[in-house]
Amino acid sequence: MAGHIRNSSVDRVCHWWVLLVRVEVLQKERPKDKKKGKDGKDQDDEDFLVDNEEEMDVKEELEIKQDSTKEYLGKLQYKLEYDFNAQSLNVTAVQCTELPALDLGGTSDPYVKVYLMPDKKRKFETKVHRKTLNPFFNETFSFKQVPYSETFDKTLVFAVFDYDRFSKHDQIGEVKVPLCMVDLAQTIEEWKDIQSVKVDDQYLGDICFSLRYVPTSGKLTVGILECKNLKKMDITGASDPYVKIKLLDSKGKRIGKKKKTTVKMGNLNPYYNESFVFIVEQEMLRRVSLELVVADYDRIGSSDPIGRVECGYNRKGLELKHWKEMVENPRRPIVHWHVLKDVEPGDDDDDEKKKEKKKEGEKKERKKEVDNNKIQ
Repeated sequence: MAGHIRNSSVDRVCHWWVLLVRVEVLQKERPKDKKKGKDGKDQDDEDFLVDNEEEMDVKEELEIKQDSTKEYLGKLQYKLEYDFNAQSLNVTAVQCTELPALDLGGTSDPYVKVYLMPDKKRKFETKVHRKTLNPFFNETFSFKQVPYSETFDKTLVFAVFDYDRFSKHDQIGEVKVPLCMVDLAQTIEEWKDIQSVKVDDQYLGDICFSLRYVPTSGKLTVGILECKNLKKMDITGASDPYVKIKLLDSKGKRIGKKKKTTVKMGNLNPYYNESFVFIVEQEMLRRVSLELVVADYDRIGSSDPIGRVECGYNRKGLELKHWKEMVENPRRPIVHWHVLKDVEPGDDDDDEKKKEKKKEGEKKERKKEVDNNKIQ
Protein backbone atom coordinates (compact mmCIF):
# COMPACT_ATOMS: atom_id res chain seq x y z
CA MET A 1 0.00 0.00 0.00
CA ALA A 2 2.79 2.35 0.99
CA GLY A 3 4.63 1.51 -2.25
CA HIS A 4 1.48 2.23 -4.25
CA ILE A 5 1.08 5.66 -2.55
CA ARG A 6 4.76 6.42 -3.13
CA ASN A 7 4.48 5.54 -6.86
CA SER A 8 1.31 7.61 -7.31
CA SER A 9 2.96 10.67 -5.72
CA VAL A 10 5.98 10.29 -8.01
CA ASP A 11 3.62 10.03 -11.00
CA ARG A 12 1.85 13.21 -9.83
CA VAL A 13 5.18 15.12 -9.57
CA CYS A 14 6.25 13.92 -13.03
CA HIS A 15 2.87 14.95 -14.44
CA TRP A 16 3.21 18.50 -13.03
CA TRP A 17 6.80 18.77 -14.29
CA VAL A 18 5.70 17.79 -17.82
CA LEU A 19 2.91 20.40 -17.68
CA LEU A 20 5.39 23.12 -16.63
CA VAL A 21 7.74 22.23 -19.50
CA ARG A 22 4.83 22.38 -21.97
CA VAL A 23 3.78 25.82 -20.66
CA GLU A 24 7.36 27.12 -21.04
CA VAL A 25 7.54 25.80 -24.59
CA LEU A 26 4.22 27.43 -25.47
CA GLN A 27 5.36 30.76 -23.98
CA LYS A 28 8.45 30.90 -26.22
CA GLU A 29 8.18 33.42 -29.08
CA ARG A 30 7.29 31.98 -32.45
CA PRO A 31 7.60 33.71 -35.81
CA LYS A 32 4.68 36.10 -36.28
CA ASP A 33 3.75 34.82 -39.73
CA LYS A 34 3.35 31.09 -38.94
CA LYS A 35 2.37 28.94 -41.86
CA LYS A 36 0.19 25.84 -41.66
CA GLY A 37 1.25 22.51 -43.06
CA LYS A 38 -0.95 20.12 -45.03
CA ASP A 39 -2.14 18.45 -41.82
CA GLY A 40 -3.14 21.82 -40.33
CA LYS A 41 -0.22 21.86 -37.82
CA ASP A 42 2.31 24.68 -37.49
CA GLN A 43 5.52 24.26 -39.43
CA ASP A 44 8.63 24.02 -37.31
CA ASP A 45 11.42 26.64 -37.17
CA GLU A 46 13.54 24.86 -39.78
CA ASP A 47 10.72 24.94 -42.36
CA PHE A 48 10.09 28.63 -41.57
CA LEU A 49 13.76 29.53 -42.14
CA VAL A 50 13.81 27.66 -45.46
CA ASP A 51 10.71 29.56 -46.61
CA ASN A 52 12.28 32.85 -45.48
CA GLU A 53 15.43 32.10 -47.49
CA GLU A 54 13.30 31.53 -50.59
CA GLU A 55 11.59 34.91 -50.06
CA MET A 56 14.98 36.62 -49.70
CA ASP A 57 16.17 34.99 -52.95
CA VAL A 58 13.11 36.37 -54.77
CA LYS A 59 13.79 39.89 -53.37
CA GLU A 60 17.44 39.72 -54.49
CA GLU A 61 16.37 38.64 -57.98
CA LEU A 62 13.95 41.59 -58.18
CA GLU A 63 16.70 44.02 -57.09
CA ILE A 64 19.07 42.62 -59.74
CA LYS A 65 16.35 43.01 -62.40
CA GLN A 66 15.77 46.64 -61.33
CA ASP A 67 19.51 47.39 -61.61
CA SER A 68 19.66 45.76 -65.06
CA THR A 69 16.81 47.97 -66.35
CA LYS A 70 18.79 51.11 -65.40
CA GLU A 71 19.73 53.05 -68.54
CA TYR A 72 23.39 52.74 -69.53
CA LEU A 73 24.78 56.07 -70.77
CA GLY A 74 28.43 55.19 -71.29
CA LYS A 75 31.61 55.99 -69.36
CA LEU A 76 33.85 59.02 -68.86
CA GLN A 77 37.56 59.10 -68.06
CA TYR A 78 38.99 62.09 -66.22
CA LYS A 79 42.20 63.20 -64.50
CA LEU A 80 42.66 65.50 -61.47
CA GLU A 81 45.82 67.27 -60.31
CA TYR A 82 45.91 69.82 -57.50
CA ASP A 83 48.74 72.37 -57.38
CA PHE A 84 49.23 73.32 -53.71
CA ASN A 85 51.65 76.17 -54.52
CA ALA A 86 49.39 77.85 -57.10
CA GLN A 87 46.16 76.79 -55.30
CA SER A 88 44.70 75.58 -58.58
CA LEU A 89 42.80 72.46 -59.58
CA ASN A 90 43.76 71.10 -63.00
CA VAL A 91 41.03 68.95 -64.53
CA THR A 92 41.38 66.87 -67.68
CA ALA A 93 38.39 65.48 -69.57
CA VAL A 94 40.18 62.56 -71.22
CA GLN A 95 37.52 60.63 -73.16
CA CYS A 96 34.05 59.06 -73.25
CA THR A 97 33.09 55.62 -74.50
CA GLU A 98 29.83 53.90 -75.49
CA LEU A 99 27.72 57.06 -75.51
CA PRO A 100 24.06 56.69 -76.57
CA ALA A 101 23.13 57.76 -80.10
CA LEU A 102 20.88 60.84 -79.94
CA ASP A 103 20.97 61.85 -83.63
CA LEU A 104 18.93 60.29 -86.45
CA GLY A 105 22.06 58.94 -88.11
CA GLY A 106 22.79 56.68 -85.13
CA THR A 107 25.55 58.92 -83.73
CA SER A 108 25.99 61.97 -81.46
CA ASP A 109 28.01 65.20 -81.49
CA PRO A 110 29.33 65.12 -77.90
CA TYR A 111 31.13 67.71 -75.82
CA VAL A 112 31.67 68.14 -72.07
CA LYS A 113 31.01 71.09 -69.75
CA VAL A 114 33.23 71.16 -66.65
CA TYR A 115 32.37 73.24 -63.58
CA LEU A 116 32.48 73.31 -59.79
CA MET A 117 29.37 73.27 -57.61
CA PRO A 118 27.82 75.06 -55.81
CA ASP A 119 29.09 78.33 -57.39
CA LYS A 120 29.03 77.26 -61.10
CA LYS A 121 30.72 80.54 -62.02
CA ARG A 122 33.84 79.10 -63.61
CA LYS A 123 32.73 76.94 -66.50
CA PHE A 124 34.78 75.26 -69.23
CA GLU A 125 33.78 73.37 -72.37
CA THR A 126 35.62 70.87 -74.55
CA LYS A 127 35.46 71.04 -78.33
CA VAL A 128 32.53 69.33 -80.04
CA HIS A 129 33.44 65.98 -81.63
CA ARG A 130 31.24 65.32 -84.63
CA LYS A 131 29.44 62.01 -85.28
CA THR A 132 31.07 59.79 -82.69
CA LEU A 133 30.03 57.77 -79.64
CA ASN A 134 33.63 57.40 -78.40
CA PRO A 135 35.12 60.93 -78.35
CA PHE A 136 38.74 61.45 -77.26
CA PHE A 137 39.01 64.98 -75.80
CA ASN A 138 42.20 65.10 -73.70
CA GLU A 139 41.57 68.77 -72.78
CA THR A 140 42.83 70.24 -69.50
CA PHE A 141 41.19 73.13 -67.63
CA SER A 142 42.51 75.01 -64.62
CA PHE A 143 40.32 76.26 -61.77
CA LYS A 144 42.51 78.96 -60.24
CA GLN A 145 42.35 80.48 -56.75
CA VAL A 146 40.77 77.41 -55.17
CA PRO A 147 42.34 77.11 -51.67
CA TYR A 148 42.72 73.52 -50.49
CA SER A 149 40.56 74.26 -47.41
CA GLU A 150 37.66 75.22 -49.70
CA THR A 151 37.77 72.07 -51.84
CA PHE A 152 35.99 69.93 -49.22
CA ASP A 153 32.54 71.50 -49.82
CA LYS A 154 32.84 71.57 -53.63
CA THR A 155 31.73 69.02 -56.23
CA LEU A 156 33.32 68.73 -59.66
CA VAL A 157 30.78 68.12 -62.44
CA PHE A 158 31.36 66.72 -65.94
CA ALA A 159 28.13 67.38 -67.89
CA VAL A 160 28.08 65.47 -71.21
CA PHE A 161 26.00 67.09 -74.00
CA ASP A 162 25.00 66.32 -77.57
CA TYR A 163 25.50 69.44 -79.72
CA ASP A 164 22.56 70.54 -81.86
CA ARG A 165 23.00 73.35 -84.34
CA PHE A 166 19.34 74.44 -84.53
CA SER A 167 17.88 73.73 -81.08
CA LYS A 168 18.82 73.42 -77.41
CA HIS A 169 21.61 70.93 -76.82
CA ASP A 170 20.51 67.63 -75.25
CA GLN A 171 22.23 66.57 -72.06
CA ILE A 172 23.30 62.92 -72.22
CA GLY A 173 24.21 62.69 -68.54
CA GLU A 174 26.78 63.72 -65.97
CA VAL A 175 29.54 62.56 -63.64
CA LYS A 176 29.76 64.17 -60.20
CA VAL A 177 32.97 63.99 -58.16
CA PRO A 178 32.68 65.30 -54.57
CA LEU A 179 36.19 66.62 -53.86
CA CYS A 180 35.90 65.61 -50.19
CA MET A 181 35.90 61.98 -51.39
CA VAL A 182 39.20 62.12 -53.28
CA ASP A 183 42.83 62.50 -52.18
CA LEU A 184 44.08 65.63 -53.96
CA ALA A 185 47.61 65.05 -52.64
CA GLN A 186 48.10 62.64 -55.53
CA THR A 187 47.17 62.54 -59.23
CA ILE A 188 43.80 60.89 -59.77
CA GLU A 189 42.88 59.23 -63.05
CA GLU A 190 39.78 57.06 -63.26
CA TRP A 191 36.70 55.97 -65.19
CA LYS A 192 33.15 56.63 -64.01
CA ASP A 193 29.73 55.61 -65.34
CA ILE A 194 27.76 58.55 -66.75
CA GLN A 195 24.60 59.02 -64.69
CA SER A 196 21.24 60.34 -65.87
CA VAL A 197 20.37 63.86 -64.74
CA LYS A 198 17.55 64.07 -62.22
CA VAL A 199 15.44 67.18 -62.81
CA ASP A 200 14.23 67.30 -59.21
CA ASP A 201 17.62 66.26 -57.83
CA GLN A 202 17.76 69.10 -55.34
CA TYR A 203 15.14 71.33 -53.77
CA LEU A 204 16.35 74.95 -53.93
CA GLY A 205 13.43 76.80 -52.34
CA ASP A 206 10.32 78.78 -53.38
CA ILE A 207 9.64 82.35 -54.46
CA CYS A 208 6.36 84.29 -54.36
CA PHE A 209 5.88 87.23 -56.73
CA SER A 210 3.11 89.15 -58.52
CA LEU A 211 2.83 90.25 -62.16
CA ARG A 212 0.65 93.16 -63.30
CA TYR A 213 0.38 94.63 -66.80
CA VAL A 214 -1.31 97.87 -67.90
CA PRO A 215 -1.81 97.85 -71.72
CA THR A 216 -2.38 101.63 -72.08
CA SER A 217 0.94 102.59 -70.47
CA GLY A 218 2.87 99.38 -71.27
CA LYS A 219 3.88 99.11 -67.62
CA LEU A 220 4.83 95.63 -66.41
CA THR A 221 5.07 95.68 -62.61
CA VAL A 222 6.86 92.85 -60.84
CA GLY A 223 6.25 92.58 -57.10
CA ILE A 224 8.80 90.45 -55.25
CA LEU A 225 6.98 89.38 -52.09
CA GLU A 226 8.99 86.65 -50.34
CA CYS A 227 11.06 83.46 -50.55
CA LYS A 228 10.99 80.40 -48.31
CA ASN A 229 13.16 77.35 -47.55
CA LEU A 230 16.09 78.65 -49.60
CA LYS A 231 19.13 76.43 -50.00
CA LYS A 232 21.94 77.04 -47.48
CA MET A 233 24.88 78.54 -49.36
CA ASP A 234 27.21 79.75 -46.58
CA ILE A 235 29.41 77.73 -44.22
CA THR A 236 27.34 79.16 -41.34
CA GLY A 237 24.26 77.30 -42.66
CA ALA A 238 22.52 80.42 -43.94
CA SER A 239 22.35 82.59 -47.09
CA ASP A 240 22.33 86.31 -47.88
CA PRO A 241 19.67 86.29 -50.61
CA TYR A 242 18.52 88.94 -53.05
CA VAL A 243 16.54 88.72 -56.31
CA LYS A 244 17.67 89.85 -59.77
CA ILE A 245 14.92 90.58 -62.32
CA LYS A 246 15.47 91.04 -66.05
CA LEU A 247 13.59 91.00 -69.36
CA LEU A 248 14.86 88.62 -72.02
CA ASP A 249 14.29 88.63 -75.78
CA SER A 250 13.41 85.51 -77.81
CA LYS A 251 17.14 84.55 -77.95
CA GLY A 252 17.55 84.82 -74.18
CA LYS A 253 19.53 88.08 -74.26
CA ARG A 254 18.83 90.79 -71.71
CA ILE A 255 16.71 93.81 -72.71
CA GLY A 256 17.59 97.02 -70.87
CA LYS A 257 18.84 97.16 -67.30
CA LYS A 258 18.23 94.46 -64.73
CA LYS A 259 16.63 95.25 -61.36
CA LYS A 260 17.67 94.06 -57.91
CA THR A 261 16.01 93.75 -54.52
CA THR A 262 17.77 94.56 -51.27
CA VAL A 263 19.97 91.87 -49.68
CA LYS A 264 18.51 90.06 -46.65
CA MET A 265 21.51 88.97 -44.59
CA GLY A 266 21.49 85.51 -42.98
CA ASN A 267 17.92 84.65 -43.95
CA LEU A 268 16.54 81.53 -45.64
CA ASN A 269 12.96 82.87 -45.56
CA PRO A 270 13.37 86.52 -46.64
CA TYR A 271 10.44 88.94 -46.94
CA TYR A 272 10.92 91.73 -49.51
CA ASN A 273 7.63 93.35 -50.64
CA GLU A 274 9.52 95.36 -53.31
CA SER A 275 8.17 96.28 -56.75
CA PHE A 276 9.90 97.04 -60.06
CA VAL A 277 8.55 98.45 -63.35
CA PHE A 278 9.50 97.51 -66.93
CA ILE A 279 8.08 99.20 -70.03
CA VAL A 280 6.94 96.59 -72.56
CA GLU A 281 4.77 97.26 -75.62
CA GLN A 282 1.69 95.02 -75.79
CA GLU A 283 2.68 93.32 -79.06
CA MET A 284 6.06 92.43 -77.49
CA LEU A 285 4.51 90.36 -74.69
CA ARG A 286 4.62 87.25 -76.90
CA ARG A 287 8.31 87.72 -77.73
CA VAL A 288 9.77 88.51 -74.32
CA SER A 289 10.11 86.60 -71.06
CA LEU A 290 10.84 87.62 -67.48
CA GLU A 291 13.65 85.95 -65.52
CA LEU A 292 14.03 86.06 -61.74
CA VAL A 293 17.27 84.74 -60.22
CA VAL A 294 17.61 84.32 -56.46
CA ALA A 295 21.29 84.74 -55.58
CA ASP A 296 23.46 84.56 -52.46
CA TYR A 297 25.33 87.86 -51.96
CA ASP A 298 29.09 87.64 -51.50
CA ARG A 299 31.11 90.68 -50.38
CA ILE A 300 34.46 89.38 -51.63
CA GLY A 301 33.71 87.47 -54.85
CA SER A 302 30.80 87.30 -57.26
CA SER A 303 27.37 86.26 -55.99
CA ASP A 304 26.34 82.60 -56.27
CA PRO A 305 22.96 81.84 -57.92
CA ILE A 306 20.59 79.71 -55.83
CA GLY A 307 17.79 79.16 -58.35
CA ARG A 308 15.68 80.79 -61.04
CA VAL A 309 12.19 81.19 -62.50
CA GLU A 310 11.35 82.37 -66.02
CA CYS A 311 7.82 83.41 -67.11
CA GLY A 312 6.65 83.90 -70.68
CA TYR A 313 4.80 82.38 -73.63
CA ASN A 314 7.88 80.27 -74.43
CA ARG A 315 7.66 78.47 -71.06
CA LYS A 316 5.62 75.52 -69.76
CA GLY A 317 3.50 74.71 -66.72
CA LEU A 318 3.08 77.37 -64.04
CA GLU A 319 5.66 79.67 -65.65
CA LEU A 320 3.43 79.89 -68.77
CA LYS A 321 0.17 79.99 -66.75
CA HIS A 322 1.34 82.94 -64.61
CA TRP A 323 2.27 84.98 -67.71
CA LYS A 324 -1.00 84.17 -69.53
CA GLU A 325 -3.09 85.09 -66.46
CA MET A 326 -1.29 88.44 -66.29
CA VAL A 327 -2.02 89.19 -69.98
CA GLU A 328 -5.66 88.03 -69.75
CA ASN A 329 -6.32 90.07 -66.58
CA PRO A 330 -4.98 93.60 -67.29
CA ARG A 331 -4.40 96.00 -64.38
CA ARG A 332 -4.82 93.16 -61.88
CA PRO A 333 -1.82 91.79 -59.92
CA ILE A 334 -1.54 88.00 -60.33
CA VAL A 335 0.27 86.26 -57.45
CA HIS A 336 1.82 82.76 -57.53
CA TRP A 337 4.38 80.69 -55.63
CA HIS A 338 7.06 79.09 -57.86
CA VAL A 339 9.59 76.36 -57.09
CA LEU A 340 13.10 77.55 -57.95
CA LYS A 341 14.87 75.69 -60.75
CA ASP A 342 18.56 75.04 -61.14
CA VAL A 343 20.61 77.77 -62.84
CA GLU A 344 22.50 76.43 -65.85
CA PRO A 345 26.21 77.31 -65.90
CA GLY A 346 26.64 80.46 -67.97
CA ASP A 347 23.00 81.58 -67.59
CA ASP A 348 23.98 84.46 -65.36
CA ASP A 349 25.34 87.54 -67.10
CA ASP A 350 28.06 88.43 -64.56
CA ASP A 351 30.67 86.79 -66.81
CA GLU A 352 29.59 89.01 -69.72
CA LYS A 353 29.98 92.07 -67.50
CA LYS A 354 33.53 91.00 -66.61
CA LYS A 355 34.35 90.63 -70.31
CA GLU A 356 32.90 94.07 -71.04
CA LYS A 357 34.95 95.63 -68.21
CA LYS A 358 38.07 93.88 -69.52
CA LYS A 359 37.45 95.28 -73.02
CA GLU A 360 36.88 98.77 -71.59
CA GLY A 361 40.16 98.50 -69.66
CA GLU A 362 42.03 97.40 -72.79
CA LYS A 363 40.54 100.34 -74.74
CA LYS A 364 41.68 102.80 -72.04
CA GLU A 365 45.20 101.34 -72.09
CA ARG A 366 45.37 101.67 -75.89
CA LYS A 367 44.14 105.26 -75.67
CA LYS A 368 46.86 106.07 -73.11
CA GLU A 369 49.51 104.57 -75.41
CA VAL A 370 48.25 106.65 -78.35
CA ASP A 371 48.25 109.83 -76.21
CA ASN A 372 51.78 109.09 -74.94
CA ASN A 373 53.03 108.60 -78.51
CA LYS A 374 51.48 111.94 -79.56
CA ILE A 375 53.24 113.74 -76.68
CA GLN A 376 56.57 112.18 -77.63
